[in-house]
Amino acid sequence: MDHTVPAAGFLYWVGAGTVAYLALRISYSIFMAIKVWGLGNETGVGPGLGEWAVVTGSTDGIGKSYAEEMAKRGMKVVLISRSQDKLNQVSSEIREKFKVETKTIAVDFGSQDIYEKIKASLEGLQIGVLVNNVGMSYEYPEYFLDIPDLDNVIKKLININVVSVCKMTQLVLPAMVERSKGVILNISSASGMNPVPLLTVYSATKTFVDFFSQCLHEEYKRKGIFVQSVLPYFVATKLSKIRKPTLDKPSSDTYVKAAIRTIGFQSRTNGYPIHSLMNVFISLLPSWMYFKIIMNINKATRAHYLKKAKKN
Repeated sequence: MDHTVPAAGFLYWVGAGTVAYLALRISYSIFMAIKVWGLGNETGVGPGLGEWAVVTGSTDGIGKSYAEEMAKRGMKVVLISRSQDKLNQVSSEIREKFKVETKTIAVDFGSQDIYEKIKASLEGLQIGVLVNNVGMSYEYPEYFLDIPDLDNVIKKLININVVSVCKMTQLVLPAMVERSKGVILNISSASGMNPVPLLTVYSATKTFVDFFSQCLHEEYKRKGIFVQSVLPYFVATKLSKIRKPTLDKPSSDTYVKAAIRTIGFQSRTNGYPIHSLMNVFISLLPSWMYFKIIMNINKATRAHYLKKAKKN
């Protein structure tokens, strides 16, 4: 009986402390959201960083939207992607709409013998912004050993999602350091923030991009270089196979207009207000509940895809 009151008091303070912690965390998140998306840093991105912006995977989705936003701010744009026809089309659209110079480089990031060609094509350009956007995911969620053509998928995922980020940074960063200014935007994914079973290799590669970006920012921020890890949830693009934008699944244009405002404020960002709120919610889930939810979602998506494929 003598121990009942002290025990109750202890539990009270544990509960009160937990509530206070959560309240402070939520308040801080709201404050940062107001600061970032209310004030933004749009004026910090432009030719003052360097004449040219280089964007990989720039003919569709997020990459194309970043290219257009850089052009809108008066930067000349180097578009790098696989299809020369698509590159020509996007290049023409940007020149006509924004009246800026463009340059195209057609390469397949699934290969590793492309970087000498890229280096030669970038020679002499004053590059202020690099957007490492090119990426590849699974065709559909699948168990690791059941992924069709697994050897090739592993190779391509690593070359496109990991090697490209390292090699493009290696090409562009030295001149930025020499001029003591520059911005590198590495497009990771919310799948890189938490493990995503049934998208195992993709999730792991995006974690690499996130860690690489955080480390690089710490190494070079005192040299005037801002490196940002961009971690979107679902965006309506070809990669995500989402056609119709919604409030929580914005179009690539809507997403990038929000994300670009975080440059200079957040070296690690979800890039979009709703996605940031989603991340706060997910971070509060216990791991067992998170894994249960993700597994159920991806298993359902897998079953739907396989059923549809069987009919066809």
